[in-house]
Amino acid sequence: MQIVIIGSGNVAYHMAKAFSLKKIPLLQIFGRNGEELKKISNELDIPYSTENLENANLYIICVSDNSVESVSQLITKKDCLVAHTSGSLPKEILKGEYRKSSFYPLQTFSKSKELDYEKIPFFVETENQQDKHLLFEIASKISENVMESSYEKRKYIHLTAVFACNFVNHLFARAKEISDSQEIPFDYFLPLIDETVQKIHEIEPKAAQTGPAVRNDVRVLELHEQLLKDESIEIYKTMNHSIQKMYEL
Repeated sequence: MQIVIIGSGNVAYHMAKAFSLKKIPLLQIFGRNGEELKKISNELDIPYSTENLENANLYIICVSDNSVESVSQLITKKDCLVAHTSGSLPKEILKGEYRKSSFYPLQTFSKSKELDYEKIPFFVETENQQDKHLLFEIASKISENVMESSYEKRKYIHLTAVFACNFVNHLFARAKEISDSQEIPFDYFLPLIDETVQKIHEIEPKAAQTGPAVRNDVRVLELHEQLLKDESIEIYKTMNHSIQKMYEL
C-alpha cells in the first residue's frame, strides 16, 4: 500500500507521526508549505514535496475545510482511494474520478502537544466494503477505537466536539483574561479544571454540574455580572440561562 498524506498543518503532522510510530510506511507528505514539510520530513524521515505529487494507492487529505475541494483536484489518478479528515464535510466534496472516503480522527491537534494516538477515535466512511476494510485495517493499527459513520452522523459528532472542546477552550481563554486582569496566576485554576474534566469520566455531566446558576444563587449571579464587562458579560448571562433552563430553575 502506497500512502501519501497531503497537508503540512497540525492534522497532517500528527497523522504522519501516528503512521510513523505504528510502522505504516508513507510514500510522501505533500503540500505547499515547504518549510513546515521539511520539519516533518526531518523529524519523521518521510520524503516530501511541494511540486510533484507521487503516484499512490491512498491519499489522505489533511488540510482546512475550505481547501479540501481544491486540493482534491490535484489528484488526477483514477484507480486510487482518497480520504479527507474533516468532521464537517461529505466525502462528495472530493472532486475526482477516484474512490471517495472520509477518515476522521476525533481529536484536537497542536504540533507542540504529544498525543496518545491509540485513544483517538477514528470514524470511517467509504463507497464500498473493500475500501471500508482497508481504512479500518489502517485505523486499527493506530487506534483502539474505530467506527463506521455516515456523513449525517459525523456532522453531529463534529458538532458535539465543538461544544465539548472548542467552546470549552474559549471559556478557558476568557477565564484567563479575568485572572490576568487581577494578576492571579492562571496555574492556580488548573487543579479545578483537571478535576472538572476528570469528574465526567465517572459522573454524567448533567449530574456533575455545580455553581451559582444551578443553585439559583441570585446574589452571586448579580455580583459576577457587576464585575464583568465587554462580551464576557453576555457569555456569562447566556451560560447561566442555559444551565437554569436545563435544570428548570
